[in-house]
Amino acid sequence: MLWIGVHLPLLSLETFASTLGPAQAGRPLALVETQHIVQADAAARARGVRPGIKRVTALALAPELLLGQADHRRDAEALLAVAHAALAFTPAVALSDEAGRAGVRLEVQASLRYFRGLPALLQRLELALAPLGHQLQIATAPTALGAALLASWRTDLALGPHSTDLAVLRRWLDEAPVWLLGPGREHWEALQGMGLRYLSDLRKLPRSGLARRFSPELLLDLDRARGDAPEPQCWVTLAPRFDSRLELFARADTSAQVLAGARILLARLVAWAQAQHGRIPHFTLLMHHEPRHRSDAAVPASTPLEIALAEAAVDADHLQQLLAERLGRLPLQAPALELSLHCDGLVAGSPPNAELFPTRASEAVGLTRLIERLQARLGREQVCGLRLVADHRPERATVAEPADAAAVSVASVPLDTRNLVPQLSRDSTVTRPAWLLPEPLPLPDKAGLPWFEGRPLQLLAGPERIESGWWDSQLVTRDYFIASQPDGALVWIFCERLPQPRGQSSGWFLQGRFA
Repeated sequence: MLWIGVHLPLLSLETFASTLGPAQAGRPLALVETQHIVQADAAARARGVRPGIKRVTALALAPELLLGQADHRRDAEALLAVAHAALAFTPAVALSDEAGRAGVRLEVQASLRYFRGLPALLQRLELALAPLGHQLQIATAPTALGAALLASWRTDLALGPHSTDLAVLRRWLDEAPVWLLGPGREHWEALQGMGLRYLSDLRKLPRSGLARRFSPELLLDLDRARGDAPEPQCWVTLAPRFDSRLELFARADTSAQVLAGARILLARLVAWAQAQHGRIPHFTLLMHHEPRHRSDAAVPASTPLEIALAEAAVDADHLQQLLAERLGRLPLQAPALELSLHCDGLVAGSPPNAELFPTRASEAVGLTRLIERLQARLGREQVCGLRLVADHRPERATVAEPADAAAVSVASVPLDTRNLVPQLSRDSTVTRPAWLLPEPLPLPDKAGLPWFEGRPLQLLAGPERIESGWWDSQLVTRDYFIASQPDGALVWIFCERLPQPRGQSSGWFLQGRFA
């Protein structure tokens, strides 16, 4: 067996600092529990703030210190997101939280061949965990507890504490301090008083005496780390629905502040989806308001914002862009103090593989996402597409309606002007342009030929005769031609075969342009 241990030394601080705004950037941070410091960042430690000192002492040492309340529930949700990201590489993932060592363990022996070896797997694992924004210490070992201990201790090795050899692992563990084990930390003062500083010191003493003096768990952890005892694991299982909540450090009055916290929840959502090799079809962001911050009793306790994707995706950047566009249009009825994100289910199947050269399928995905972003920014009714109507009259052959991003397809290939004449000589079908003028533009007629922008047009193909509309008093009798301008641009023109309703004589009109 081969285990990967991922240690998160600053998990509590990072989850707290992730909701801070620009005003708090750069200040030393520390977490407090029962009026004592439990964790401090590098800036706070440089000012003498250490875990274990009282809160008032820490403020006396660093008056600008920013204090936060330690929250085990907040840490547990952040650690679960790390486990979800790890589940994309192996189904054997367990949480590791002995003696305050927050992290996860992965059994990856069966995954090495799929990911083309341990170095490639470790690299992809770090990339998958990067969006969650945690500092990582990673180690590999033949035992789960051994990998966890090395990840939290052996940070001095240049290439990291990675070993697949049980003998090497045991040699490294002999050099480990006793306090690295959970029971060893509990009895550290007594062990130090007896001169027992390293795990190798414990192995030299009678086991029965150590078990009576301290606890059997101390020796059991030692045996499990060395591979001399079995290691039962409690595997992480995925919930059928995603639900994560985040408390903001300061109330969010603007959509930008809400989006800063929502990015963390979206990263967790993507990790949950990737663990199931699924894609996200929709999600709901809830902005929770405190009663005293509401303007009146009519303001609800929370404001929901539903995001439905035309095509299910697992791209965090795309989800953030859609959410940013919708938040920009949503007025906040009251400041938000907490955020929660919900997703009821996924679409099975991984996203398509990246392509070296773009295809029609990849171009359709890009067009779909463009329509989604426009609809999120402008509103669904403001982004329209054209639907074909069974009518020969060009101005009535299409109708504008809200675009359906889910049913969008790649647009037809533009007309190639270089091959136009040979094509028209072989095929009598006349191609119509996609761009039509709002109203036909009259063209001057000189010597029987239409002119446009002061120059004559050359007729390339036609006529295509259209006689329609007699049933609704909008009769048209036209002969359509494809014409070329002197610069090579193609236009679509027609000639009226009957006098205009207003008595105007027959003439040439410009109906559209080719792309």
